[in-house]
Amino acid sequence: MIQDVPSVIDLREMADARKWASSAERRPGRNEMLNRIVDEAAASAPDAPRILELGSGPGFLAQRVFRRLPTARYWALDFSAAMHALARKRLGVHAEQATFLVRNFRSDDWPNGLQPFDLVLTNQAVHELRHKRYAEDLHHQVRGLLKPTGTYLMSDHFSDPGGLPNPDLYMTMDEQEQALSAAGFASVERLAVEGSLALYRARTAA
Repeated sequence: MIQDVPSVIDLREMADARKWASSAERRPGRNEMLNRIVDEAAASAPDAPRILELGSGPGFLAQRVFRRLPTARYWALDFSAAMHALARKRLGVHAEQATFLVRNFRSDDWPNGLQPFDLVLTNQAVHELRHKRYAEDLHHQVRGLLKPTGTYLMSDHFSDPGGLPNPDLYMTMDEQEQALSAAGFASVERLAVEGSLALYRARTAA
């Protein structure tokens, strides 16, 4: 029987959330990847885009998005109210443009009530499904939340050489690309590799 990979940290606890946020900023390639995601988002976004971020954490990506897209309407989805508290503080006045959703994307019903988005973003979060076998289903749910011309920017750790060592939790880059394609996106392209993270752009229309 395939077992999910347990987490060694509980990000719903404020102490753990603060510890993770402090260490994340120092991880190789992470800031470069966040900046690349924002560059791609800005290139794809219409005026006043509707943006959903999965696993939004303490607001590192949202902060960068608002600097480039100050008229964005932002939905930050995370299972941790503690992370949302950190994000609200980081975003300052832009927090008023964000809707903070305490939901777990491991649950089948997490998309309920959400309206179509121009962009869905996620960085270093898909592996929090706690096993790679769930990734295709998540990507399929994301596709259902995108507008007909929508874009999904997905970055996560990979298990290829130079990546992270747990092959149950982390996909190879080929597996990441295959999971996105199997979810029904019209086009999937690997855009960047930074540190142990790979970034993909998946579009609902070719």
